[in-house]
Amino acid sequence: MGVAGRPLARQHWFRHSIPLTIFLLLLLYLSARILGALSGCGSGAQACIPEGPPPFQVQQELGALVAPQWKEPPCLEPQGMLGRMMRPFQASLNPSGDVELSQYLAGWRELVKLLTPLGSIFTFATSEASTKVTALEARLRGPDAEHYASLAAMAAWERRAGLLERPGTVPRDSARSSGSRTLLLLHRALRWSQLCLHRVATGALGGPDAGAQCSDAYGTALAPHHPWLIRQAARLAFLSFPGRGRLLELSCPGTTEAEARTALARAAGTLEDVYNRTQGMLAELGLTQLA
Repeated sequence: MGVAGRPLARQHWFRHSIPLTIFLLLLLYLSARILGALSGCGSGAQACIPEGPPPFQVQQELGALVAPQWKEPPCLEPQGMLGRMMRPFQASLNPSGDVELSQYLAGWRELVKLLTPLGSIFTFATSEASTKVTALEARLRGPDAEHYASLAAMAAWERRAGLLERPGTVPRDSARSSGSRTLLLLHRALRWSQLCLHRVATGALGGPDAGAQCSDAYGTALAPHHPWLIRQAARLAFLSFPGRGRLLELSCPGTTEAEARTALARAAGTLEDVYNRTQGMLAELGLTQLA
């Protein structure tokens, strides 16, 4: 073939090679998609990395950890740290759908004992909680004790007696707050405690540390009800928050991390049950705006 014919040959070859190249690329793409689907990988632009098991999640892990070889750790037993706290809280949920105040406050006493060693931010919160628990316990032992057997009975009597604060008002003397308002404040603190313990128990390895998770829980449950100065103090206190391992060790000593996580998740589940029951009652009784 002459020199003049060579460009024509190259053009002819190039023109026919384009469809072949497109076909090969399409074949490679489809092969990658099929292999990706079989291996469980995504189809994005990033490298395909098969996903491992999901991070620690309460319900799935409880089923996995409560295996025949897994024995309930001492901290969940009646005299264990978590067990002593869970029992009265569970007992506070009576079959009629009410909340028994004596058991609720007994649960709070044990929760304070659990949280106090965990750091300065808990010391601040538990000292406030202890004051409120003491104030309610005084009502349970006072001359009107018969009206303070349960949340429903307390709210009904304080409404009849004209003791409930108007929404948005702050009593000049906190010691004279209604029992319903005092319980509402405890109720919000319980939510923070529950969220914090739950996130410590279920946080993924390599994820946010315990301080960040409990700080986020504070932002959800308590910060909206606190003035700016207290929010800033809390933010600083979370900087010295103990790590997840230390929290698990204090909550359930002498166990593996998996056992401690499961035990703490159970305890947080009990607090959530109590919170949900109380929240539903407070909303139904129109008491959520007392403070």
